Amino acid sequence: MPMLLWLDAAGRIRAAGPTLARVIGRAERLFDAFAVQVPVGATGVADLLAAPRLRLRAADGTVLRGLAVPDGAGGALVNLSFGIGVVEAVRRYRLTEADFAPTELTVELLYLVEAKAAVTDELRQLAARIEGARVRAEAEAQSDALTGIGNLRALRAALEGLVAGGRRFGLIHVDLDHFKAVNDTLGHAAGDHVLAEAARVLASETRAGDTVARVGGDEFVLLLPSVPDAARLQAVAERLTARMAEPIDYGGAQCRVAASLGLVLSDRHRGARADDLLAAADAALYAAKRAGRGRAVLAEAQEEEG
Repeated sequence: MPMLLWLDAAGRIRAAGPTLARVIGRAERLFDAFAVQVPVGATGVADLLAAPRLRLRAADGTVLRGLAVPDGAGGALVNLSFGIGVVEAVRRYRLTEADFAPTELTVELLYLVEAKAAVTDELRQLAARIEGARVRAEAEAQSDALTGIGNLRALRAALEGLVAGGRRFGLIHVDLDHFKAVNDTLGHAAGDHVLAEAARVLASETRAGDTVARVGGDEFVLLLPSVPDAARLQAVAERLTARMAEPIDYGGAQCRVAASLGLVLSDRHRGARADDLLAAADAALYAAKRAGRGRAVLAEAQEEEG
């Protein structure tokens, strides 16, 4: 009986089960090892036997419950258990199945606790895997497979958020000039390389919080929430046209493209919806192409209707 305590008439500990001995330590008397909480005011073995259901608290805070019966010689036999605190006791004293009697239901409780912990942990890991898969799926759904930047879906989500928030922002529609010539002379692999390199350049010229998306073929759109005015937007566009005019190496061959840009400053188009702003940028882009390509044109201001 691992949790049995034998007391003499003076309350001295004559013997203790091996598990209980780990709780008692070197204490020689019951009242040195435990504070007796029930029965209240107990000072001797006779008090324990008068109200045999016990509640004891060890110095480390461990609470034990038990039952006291006479030993026939003025002392008492006390059978104790950890009760609902058994899980904490197992951790505190590093108990194993061998520390409990074979018929002790506590062992079954521990199995249930372990099973619950294992299931809970597995469910937590499963939830984390599902959430990770959801995040990856959402990221992939909003990413362009060739270039790794955002796609049209990502652009629309970001643009509609900016419009709804009423923040000033700049929008740049980029179309590569002479891209078809690259595909025709060097093949589609070279064209893919140019697109990937163009995406890298565009991304390098933006800051955290900006959006860069490939919206189809050789067209890209940039959203710049932090642009303060038209002059700053024009400066960004000039930097982009200069970078995009630089030759791109592909297997020793020089791929030469340029970029035409249509610019929109949102506060010049008050009340415009996301599609309206994209249409304005598209019109400005084609104005840049008609003006000779490799340049940027700012869309004309439009007043709110009504």
